[in-house]
Amino acid sequence: MASQDILINWAPQETRVAVVENGAVQELYIERALERGLVGNVYLGKVARVLPGMQSAFVDIGLDRAAFLHVADLNPPANAVRDAPPLPIERQIFEGQALTVQVIKDPIGTKGARLSAQVSIAGRMLVFLPHDQHIGISQKIGPAEAREQLRARLQALAGGEPGGFILRTNGEDATDAELADDIAYLRKAWAAIRTRAQASPPGTLLHQDLSLAERVLRDLANDATATIRIDSALQHDLLKAFGDTYMPRTAAKLELYRGERPILDLFGIEDEIGRALARKVELKSGGTVVIDQTEAMTTIDVNTGGFVGARNFEDTVFKTNLEAAGAIARQLRLRNLGGMVIVDFIDMARDEHRQAVLAEFRKQLARDRTRTTVSGFSALGLVELTRKRTRESLSHMLCEPCPTCAGRGQVKTARTVCYDILREILREARQFNPKEFRIVACAAVVEMFLDEESVHLAGLSEFIGKPISLSTEPSLNPEQYDIVLM
Repeated sequence: MASQDILINWAPQETRVAVVENGAVQELYIERALERGLVGNVYLGKVARVLPGMQSAFVDIGLDRAAFLHVADLNPPANAVRDAPPLPIERQIFEGQALTVQVIKDPIGTKGARLSAQVSIAGRMLVFLPHDQHIGISQKIGPAEAREQLRARLQALAGGEPGGFILRTNGEDATDAELADDIAYLRKAWAAIRTRAQASPPGTLLHQDLSLAERVLRDLANDATATIRIDSALQHDLLKAFGDTYMPRTAAKLELYRGERPILDLFGIEDEIGRALARKVELKSGGTVVIDQTEAMTTIDVNTGGFVGARNFEDTVFKTNLEAAGAIARQLRLRNLGGMVIVDFIDMARDEHRQAVLAEFRKQLARDRTRTTVSGFSALGLVELTRKRTRESLSHMLCEPCPTCAGRGQVKTARTVCYDILREILREARQFNPKEFRIVACAAVVEMFLDEESVHLAGLSEFIGKPISLSTEPSLNPEQYDIVLM
């Protein structure tokens, strides 16, 4: 496993984290104080509407939009048979009912948050399941004999009290004392949630997940992490206290950065963020990867560009696709692209080349912390994959649609806008009888009317029998205009 460094840039309004391996940024995380993600938060919700036809409900948890709860995410009754189909949702909950729920997916676009009544609380090494007696072991821990031994240890430590636990990967080598401390912490956290729920009105936040800086210690740092550097003395002290309490081994890697240069400039991360927002990614070989994010899916196109280094075109295509496989996997992590992704590699004639590229692509995707599923090459030569979507992509977090083109990526030409205006004046001349029509538009449209379209403007004025004047308004975008009746 390659050695990695984690850099934390903290400010009151925003926290940014970069995971760097061999001098290259592999992952970026950004959390804004006013836009902090909701996943993991526990709320006291109020059932706003039950939809038997969809076997789901909308629950008010105090956000702008009601959140979505499916019947599969409700707690089964105590006497329910394991693996039996769930009772219809209308027999389990009713409108107006108070319900303790947890956010499992942030609101994305026009969709509200996704909820579960099966609350789970993550600790350093364990996940606590208050409504389930299940004792589970992470799938990444093996072999089977070791898993069963860990399960027995955890069962004994749980002591037969209500609630189940799942052992996380980083708890494989934990001592009984460490596991017992985590169990005590998680039970105490759940007790505090229940106490607040009994004394709070619906819509109350009962429990908030850790901040991004705290999650670095809990989730991102591992044995391959050499250092964790943060540029805020105050946050360093808070993180150190948090880490010393729950994860002292990881906290030992925490360092306060005192350098004169901004911490994210150390590895060119500010520039990397800029490149992660661009549509086109340049490959070292001269090829390019073009990434387009749409509402339904993300499409990625690979081109040879200026790469002519190989002896024949077939080798050029193969080497470009191999390099692109690694670059695409890295861009998916950097940009946090989720949902369906379609990759159009350059067509390869030889099947062994296609299989080699696919194997390299899967190898690079295996490094991703987020679950991905990859299919082989389709009949059209496309590779389809899905990547679990848990939060907004980097571009959706940092950018917004262009107010001029509204996200289309292009605007009407000045001549097209001129013709739109001429048609609009003709329509209004048939309904109204002003003394004069005045066109208010941007400078490019006005100049077009004064120059190349002056004949058409004069012809329309003569046809409707009214003078038409022009006025420039710098604040208008190229497609905006106004027609004033004088």
